Parts: sequence; structure tokens; C-alpha cells
Amino acid sequence: MAAFVIAHWYLFAALVIVGGLLAASSVLDGGGGGQKVTSQEAVQILNRKAAVIVDVREPQEFTSGHIARAINIPLGQIAARSQELKKYKEKPVILCCASGARSARAAAMLRKEGFTDVRNLAGGMSAWRGANLPTVS
Repeated sequence: MAAFVIAHWYLFAALVIVGGLLAASSVLDGGGGGQKVTSQEAVQILNRKAAVIVDVREPQEFTSGHIARAINIPLGQIAARSQELKKYKEKPVILCCASGARSARAAAMLRKEGFTDVRNLAGGMSAWRGANLPTVS
């Protein structure tokens, strides 16, 4: 085994690099931000449960089109305004943004605040619109 490793050191170096990149990707992709849900799954959750959808985009992005009944709390205000969501602490909270990156960070923040069922809309509003789901202005 050791002889094989020595003879093919470049393969093991590549393995270590790829493993490191995958680990970094999983840390950066949500950083404990909770479970990702597709647009269709989000619709089902919103229809079945007393869930809330929180749009973490900036107000001008929000007014250009958002999911019906979504609450707009920009990412930079999540920590300060988390008390507005405290009645949903034990219920599903679905976070969305333009692509899913900002909402993943917001999900991590809410989980640290004690929210138990935080979900990130995979692909954000881009995926929502791509699935031809309705938005309101």
C-alpha cells in the first residue's frame, strides 16, 4: 500500500485537494443554514403548515416581485429583527433571496437564535420564477 501511495502521490494529493474543496463548499454553502427546499416543496409546506416565508432581499428587490405573504427582512437586519418572527420559532421558516446565498446565511443566523425548523429556498427567487410560480409586486 505504501509503495502504491509513493508511486502515485499525485493521485492522493488530488484526493486531498478535492476533499478539502468539498468540505469548504459544505461549510460555505449554508454554514449550518438548515435544510434546502425546492420551490415545489416550499409551496407544499406553505399550504400544509403554519409556515412563514421570509424574503431577505433588499426592499427594492422585494417590491420588484416577491412570494405572496412573504415578510421582507433584509439580511443585514435579520439579527436585529428576529423577534418579529418569534411566534414561528417552532414552525417552518422558509427563507428566500435572489439565488439562495443570502438566505443560507440568514438561515444560519436564525438557527443560532433558536429557530428549530429553518429552510432555505434552493435557487431563491430565480428558481421560484423558473418554476412559473406566482409573484406579487
